[in-house]
Amino acid sequence: MNGAAKGAIIGGVFLAMIGGAGYGMYSLVGDTGGGKDDTTDGTTAAGASRGEGPVTEKETSEAAKGFLTAWAAGDERAAADWTNNASEALSAVADFKARAYVSKAVITPGTPSGTTVPFKVEAEVTYEGTTKPLAYESRLTVVRGLSTGKALVDWQASVIHPDLKRGERLRAGTPASPPVKLVDRNDQELTPEKYPSLRPVLAQLREVYGGKAGGKAGVELWIEPATAPTQDGDAGQDGGGRRTLLTLVAGEPSTLKTYLDAKVQAAAEQAVAKYPESSVVAVKPSNGHILAIANHRKDGYNAAMTGTRAPGSTMKIVTAAMLLDRGKVAADRPAPCDKTVSWGGRSFHNLSNFQLPAGTNFSTSFAKSCNTAFIKQIKEVDEDAALSKEATEVFGIGLDWKTGIKSFDGKVPVTTGAESAAEYIGQGQITMNPLNIASITATARSGRFHQPLLVSAELDGRPTATAARTMKSSVRGQLVSMMRLTATSGTGAEAMASVGGDKGAKTGSAEVDGAASPDSWFTGFSDDVAAAAMVEGGGHGGDAAGPIVAAVLRS
Repeated sequence: MNGAAKGAIIGGVFLAMIGGAGYGMYSLVGDTGGGKDDTTDGTTAAGASRGEGPVTEKETSEAAKGFLTAWAAGDERAAADWTNNASEALSAVADFKARAYVSKAVITPGTPSGTTVPFKVEAEVTYEGTTKPLAYESRLTVVRGLSTGKALVDWQASVIHPDLKRGERLRAGTPASPPVKLVDRNDQELTPEKYPSLRPVLAQLREVYGGKAGGKAGVELWIEPATAPTQDGDAGQDGGGRRTLLTLVAGEPSTLKTYLDAKVQAAAEQAVAKYPESSVVAVKPSNGHILAIANHRKDGYNAAMTGTRAPGSTMKIVTAAMLLDRGKVAADRPAPCDKTVSWGGRSFHNLSNFQLPAGTNFSTSFAKSCNTAFIKQIKEVDEDAALSKEATEVFGIGLDWKTGIKSFDGKVPVTTGAESAAEYIGQGQITMNPLNIASITATARSGRFHQPLLVSAELDGRPTATAARTMKSSVRGQLVSMMRLTATSGTGAEAMASVGGDKGAKTGSAEVDGAASPDSWFTGFSDDVAAAAMVEGGGHGGDAAGPIVAAVLRS
């Protein structure tokens, strides 16, 4: 399969014979030109004429046919020259036969739509004498080259396979980690087919624990994640390890028990499905066990566990705890809520510039999410880095959590001036994700930080994070009462109306530079379950994230 590719036109069907023992056959069936052959003059990408303006139908047909024909022939050099990123395309097309072990492929172009050409791949993967079929549909788009002006295929990894993201590769063989059967806390199997959000989670758990939990590796075709940062600075968008596409020889899976709950996971999957770019996490306040992780995103990124976004007013749980901890406020003491307040040369305001009557207590200002009531307290806090210390010492933020898979554990940097005021209300340089906020709510609920865990730490003896201080009982009592008020008559009341049990909540919306709408954040608890959700561009806290959290808590 590593020999030179040779091809010939036979009966209108392009056939390419791959040199070496065990010949593989590739072919291109059909024509992207609607029955009209636009390349009979022998024009290639290198010889294509320079064009201007929008890519024409003829140019689309020519570029698509040129690329697909070369790919079908196994001629990676010619295929790459038909793209606008020859180096990446060259490697991907070469890997298709040499490292994904595709021994046969029939590529059938569909009907173009503008400059986009769909196509179907019917392939066979052969490894050490075992062959299995692989069929899928993908598409390519033709654009005009920036420097050449030629019509070229806009190179994306997904051209080779629709599940590939930038920097990822197709690989076949015997993976280093045996397969893993994932089960929930009640031994119910959790599959990525039934719970799509768990696909990257399962992949990471397999990488980390597959060898430790027993089992025997089989033969597979998989997607190898990016191993180095992409041009955008991210290291792969799936948030974790390899994903199996095809099993050629079944291995012997080990069984790995998690703290997830199938019922809660199902509710979380259904809830995020209603809101694009959404994520949610649920944990048990009494022990930190993670009950559900769900994402609904185009990029497949596990934002629920590794996202880094400003959490908006959900951060006021930590700010309130810090102020209560230092005796600067009390739930039943007045906390003025004016329309605006200035700090560090910057003016801050409440949503729609609302204000509350003179004499309003801190509990009501919390429940109504009054920004100015919090920022006014900055001058009362004498200790430097008070908010950052509270977040780390009591809530465990930034303590290198070891959940069992990759996670970002929150960041509350030490700042001054206007940036410090912004952090009081969850803006500025603070970065969190739903896992962090769910944990913050769980800590407020129980009064003690329990590091979130997806699988038992006893599996591999990994250390878990421990907060330096336990929340004072008086602080916990006031904080929980304010969250209860938020859930019954404050900004979270509408979303939490359907939730039973002893419940509390906090809403949040975080403005993002350049975004038309703020991120929607919401967190809440019901008895011994805490959950937090975030919807990018979802608006105010109760609009999108609120219903997601409520659905999870009801489960």
